[in-house]
Amino acid sequence: MSDQYDSITVTGNVASDPQFRRTQNGLPITSFRVASGQRKFDRQTERWVDSGTNWYTVSVFRGLADHAFASLHRGDRVILTGRLRQREWESGEKSGIAFDIEADALGHDLLWGTTTFVKDDRRRAVDPVPADAWQTPAGGDAWATPGLGGDGRAAVLAEPPVPELVGAAAGGADDAGSADAPF
Repeated sequence: MSDQYDSITVTGNVASDPQFRRTQNGLPITSFRVASGQRKFDRQTERWVDSGTNWYTVSVFRGLADHAFASLHRGDRVILTGRLRQREWESGEKSGIAFDIEADALGHDLLWGTTTFVKDDRRRAVDPVPADAWQTPAGGDAWATPGLGGDGRAAVLAEPPVPELVGAAAGGADDAGSADAPF
């Protein structure tokens, strides 16, 4: 399965502090380890028993990298989906197999706690909504980086512009942030 990619969904705990970096071309990347404990039901004892832990190195890119770094901490329970890659490694006399996940979606596992969602105010380079469907924020830079706190994590993110629906009731830019907005 070397260099082959399979889709996977994993729940587990963030096992290392997320690390943020940029490539030479400016691509943001956040990476961290996830420990996914496995449990099975033992019919003889009629109890759930631990049957090992799978370890994954997770990498996320672009806007998801910014958000993951700002949101995740060691110990957080997460659920993620992405592409699994198995690779062999060798270091001196040691060798083994590592499992890497390039995550497409990632968030806190709400079975174990609560979280607060704050929308990002930036538009993406590859936007699934046609560019003319978005309202441009007045006087705002659509590519501005969120304000960073002292530890490099985002302090507060502003709410993004809301797309206008085709055929929706006429409304001005003032309606973009209203509580009854469709998104």
